[in-house]
Amino acid sequence: MSIWRVILSILFPPLAVFDQGCGSIVIVFILTLAGWVPGVIAALVILNRRR
Repeated sequence: MSIWRVILSILFPPLAVFDQGCGSIVIVFILTLAGWVPGVIAALVILNRRR
């Protein structure tokens, strides 16, 4: 996970998981709409899980 992905995850979580697949984008987007912190956490978990 690069530093740019971490920064992008903090600023706009759905864009950080753009290349991880449609399902990941939708999940992170919904969580970001529900609250910024859950979206950031989900994005970081997805990026950390898929190297």
